[in-house]
Amino acid sequence: MKRVGKMLIFMIEPIVLFYLMECYEHNQFTEVRAEAQVFNILLFELIAWILFGLIGSARWALRMEAAAAIAFGLTNHYVMQFRSMPFVPWDLLSVKTAASVAGNYDFTPSARVVIVTILYLVNIIGLRFYDFSFKGKKRRVAALVPTTVIIMILIGFVGKLQDESFQTKHYLYPFLFTPAYMTKVNGMAVTFAMNLAYIQVELPQGYDVREAAALLAEYEQPDVTEPLNYPNVIVIMDEAFSDLAVLGDVNSNEDYMPFMHQIQQGEKNTVTGNLHVSVCGGNTANTEYEFLTGNTMAFLPVGSIPYQQYIREETPSLASHLSELGYVTYAMHPYQAGGWQRDTVYPLMGFDECFFINEFKNISYVRKYVSDYSDFENVIRVLEDKPEDKPAFIFNVTMQNHGGYTESFENFTEDITVPTANNKTLDRYLSLVRLTDEALQDLVEYLKGYDEPTILLFFGDHQPNNAVAKSFPDNDDTKRYEVPYLIWANFDIKEATNTDCSVNYLSSHLMEIAGVPTYDYQNFLMELEQYYPILSAARWELNGDGNDDMIMEYKRLQYYRMFDWKEN
Repeated sequence: MKRVGKMLIFMIEPIVLFYLMECYEHNQFTEVRAEAQVFNILLFELIAWILFGLIGSARWALRMEAAAAIAFGLTNHYVMQFRSMPFVPWDLLSVKTAASVAGNYDFTPSARVVIVTILYLVNIIGLRFYDFSFKGKKRRVAALVPTTVIIMILIGFVGKLQDESFQTKHYLYPFLFTPAYMTKVNGMAVTFAMNLAYIQVELPQGYDVREAAALLAEYEQPDVTEPLNYPNVIVIMDEAFSDLAVLGDVNSNEDYMPFMHQIQQGEKNTVTGNLHVSVCGGNTANTEYEFLTGNTMAFLPVGSIPYQQYIREETPSLASHLSELGYVTYAMHPYQAGGWQRDTVYPLMGFDECFFINEFKNISYVRKYVSDYSDFENVIRVLEDKPEDKPAFIFNVTMQNHGGYTESFENFTEDITVPTANNKTLDRYLSLVRLTDEALQDLVEYLKGYDEPTILLFFGDHQPNNAVAKSFPDNDDTKRYEVPYLIWANFDIKEATNTDCSVNYLSSHLMEIAGVPTYDYQNFLMELEQYYPILSAARWELNGDGNDDMIMEYKRLQYYRMFDWKEN
């Protein structure tokens, strides 16, 4: 009976570990669906038995599983807190980037986090009074056979969790479009296992390499045979720059972006509107990717980072296109080169030169990051140093406004306040935005006097995290994926206001407005936009009934340009 009792404890313990892990984030008993609870428990049980078979000690097997559950539960909790999305398999590829900015976030644990962690530790310590093991070389070798069988069962079960018919039959929520809800009702472990199916991009239905190449060729324009006086193109993607007025009344003590608001009323040689992005609170690299490639995150696994997962060789982009037209292309980012693997990705996307923090000169800081004013001064320096006989394409990703927003700094004054919100993170964020607005105005003033035709595109990559946006609780969720954009030129362009679009179309608009030839994929996108004016991972907006055939063509062309374009 003593052995039976120990076996019973070993089977009960994984159940406890599962419910404790879910408790980090929510009430697992009422929110995780019944069958999903069973499947999560089964995953915990299988993992416990595998660990037991590998190390021979039930005590240490359970302790290892408990430690893993703590790490998984805490990681998911803080990723949700900072990014409004759950922890997904692709986040494992972002550890280096996350570590580089972790110091500016507030990891103060809530009472719930403290209590759950204490319960876990009590559980781990309590296991010192329990052990169930097999000793001896022969027994351990013998255990490898059933352990191997259990591993095969685990692999098979994970495959079942990824099967659509199994998901439907057992009421598992399958929609990656809403990952937070998916994790909430399926449980962390089951959702993570389901998401493993999407590490590789699914081959589009009816995809054929030659047909995709032929379709793209239909959108080619005649080659430009004579050098033209193309303008310099400056693109600034500003970290977390957004106008939270789309969420509700801000009621700040003064205007937090007076220059942008003035321009949005209609100015000579400007185009303004709201940009619909696919990310919120983080994952900057995905907005970069959509802009530079014209691809959409809507067709890629939720939580994936193309910079880290899919760009392994030369990849066609706006930079490579402009390079072919005779531009000298620069990528600039005033932070660490390895963030989102930019130092690897940028050259593969066709940038001739890359400037990271070590190459920036005369820099000043706001909080821990290079100020936008200093950043823009370096953009001007690169523009002035470019070859005289070539136009420049400068793609600049800033850092000044990066989260979090909980700390105070001696080099940063919070001039903007929202007294009715009682939210210091909101005050800090808006004060940062005000500094960006001032720096942007200075940059435009400089470019007005620059003696070469130059066009500037300025936009935010995403809105800030939930700690800032909590002051606007009753907004439409899709509004959390809107940021302002501005196109301004020191030569004549057609003015427009309230011209909304999604990021995948933005570079096509920029080329068209600048008078620079577009390439085949951009020509396709401009036709697609007539049916789907907004197409992002967060929102699809249709004209009439849309066009299902063109959507399938988009999926195939995107896959082709991501993986197969060099074959033709």
